[in-house]
Amino acid sequence: MSTAPRKNPFPNKTDPENRASYRHPRSWALGTHVLLVQAVVVATTVLVGLASSYLQATGDAHRTATVRTLGIARIIATSPEVHAALGENDPSPRIQDLAERWRAATGCDFIVVMTPEGRRLSHPDTTRIGKEYLGHRDEALAGRSFTEEYTGTLGASLRSIVPIRADSTSDGPVVALVSVGIAKVSVADDIRHELPTILGGALLIATLGGAGSHLIAHRVRRETHGMSSRQLRELYEYYDAVLHAVREGVILVHTDGTLRIANDEAVRLLGLTEDAVGTPVDALGLDVDLTEALTGARPCTDTVFTAMGRPVVVNAAAAHHQGEALGIVATLRDRTQLEMLTGELDSTRSLRDALHAQAHESANRLHTVVSLVELGRSEEAVRFALGELATTELLSHALVGTLEEPALRALILSKTAEAAERGVELTVEETTHLAAGLLPARDLVTVAGNLIDNAIDAACPGPGRAEDDRGHVTFAAWVEDGCCVIEVADDGPGIPTADVSKVFRRGWSTKEPRDGEFPAAGRGLGLALVGDVVARWSGRVEVGDPPGAVVTVHLPVVSSGQDDEADVMAREVAG
Repeated sequence: MSTAPRKNPFPNKTDPENRASYRHPRSWALGTHVLLVQAVVVATTVLVGLASSYLQATGDAHRTATVRTLGIARIIATSPEVHAALGENDPSPRIQDLAERWRAATGCDFIVVMTPEGRRLSHPDTTRIGKEYLGHRDEALAGRSFTEEYTGTLGASLRSIVPIRADSTSDGPVVALVSVGIAKVSVADDIRHELPTILGGALLIATLGGAGSHLIAHRVRRETHGMSSRQLRELYEYYDAVLHAVREGVILVHTDGTLRIANDEAVRLLGLTEDAVGTPVDALGLDVDLTEALTGARPCTDTVFTAMGRPVVVNAAAAHHQGEALGIVATLRDRTQLEMLTGELDSTRSLRDALHAQAHESANRLHTVVSLVELGRSEEAVRFALGELATTELLSHALVGTLEEPALRALILSKTAEAAERGVELTVEETTHLAAGLLPARDLVTVAGNLIDNAIDAACPGPGRAEDDRGHVTFAAWVEDGCCVIEVADDGPGIPTADVSKVFRRGWSTKEPRDGEFPAAGRGLGLALVGDVVARWSGRVEVGDPPGAVVTVHLPVVSSGQDDEADVMAREVAG
């Protein structure tokens, strides 16, 4: 059966079949949108700046013309030559000559001196001398200077009118008026002279703005891999959905050691707060080894750590993109259920080995009895059989009176046989007394079984010990101050003081790997399981100093009168 190929949710815009979909502006790359927006912004800024510069240049030209005409008019109004000419019977010729000279010297378009009644005494067009001045003069007659725009005989102009008083004091009577003007065409010419500078500046700004917009758009297009805003939104939504849907915890730690991403499962497994993102990992209160793994200080592949009292499998690796380090990506898996099953499996395996050892011992004893019978020593065979049976029954009856938990009692019986097979004597202290139901049977078996296994391993005959020197392991259990106390001691080499803090870490072991076995395989797990049980019940562990080792575990009694299915099954098997 053929399957149609999946459609790429982010099609390549260069493909002919997808090119049409990219014609719509919403499908354009984000960099293109940025370029268009910036182009509009730059164009608007240039136009606004151009209009503002033009208006400013126009205003400056008018202000300059006003200051210029007003200053010239005031100089003429206070000129002694003008006052002397006005004292003559016919002042017009003399004033006309003075006005034309000043007009030529200052570049003004006209200088008109008039009587208070408005009769011109001077004008660039001599035919208009003696005629009435066109324009306002009321303020000047009142003794105030002013500037106005007016269309007169020479066209539209900007003119300043200043009163001429009889003397140099400001309180003298007004004997004449002087009007100095510049044609508006001349003002416009001044503005036009500024236009090249304004347009050149606008062009430079537009060029720089366009180049900058192009560079920014190119950078955005490169950083977003040419995707559109819709594609980026969908990509974010997909990633966010995946992060919150997966059953594994996922976290991202930046190169500076701060937590950048943590999904819901990671928050649950590590016990993080809502504001943990952005916090340095070493400030989250995690285990030192776990912190080192998450910050990349140590390699981490399927490594088990303890977080919030539960075993967590962590895989951490450095993340790179185009050769640039992004940080550390780590995945976390809750191994609580697996650890519980592993503990029960180990206990079952230990029980199997113990039964195997017991069967081996029973076979040896049976062969001995059969051989004695064949040799005709029936009475010795009976005494031997009854003696071995009495020993086993004595131990069983003794345990019934001291250990009321069937699963724990069966464990001690099997471990006694296993220890005997390995040349170690396992004894139960007389102070032992433990009622049933104080703690879940599987936790008691996990703690006692792993402690006894390690004690037997330590007490077995080996280098530095005579072959006929049997090792000794003692077991004791009792209730004290609301705690179930389990104590296992051996006469082995003991645990060095410097290693006491490491013995309950996963992977720590003093045992040599078996032939063909990977160095870390199955090593350092037993005591780690004990540590998990202790952490789960908020108990404590005490380790005695060498020679020999004494490990005492205190677990709070939480008897509820109800047993779970695993405990019931364990008791049925043990019974």
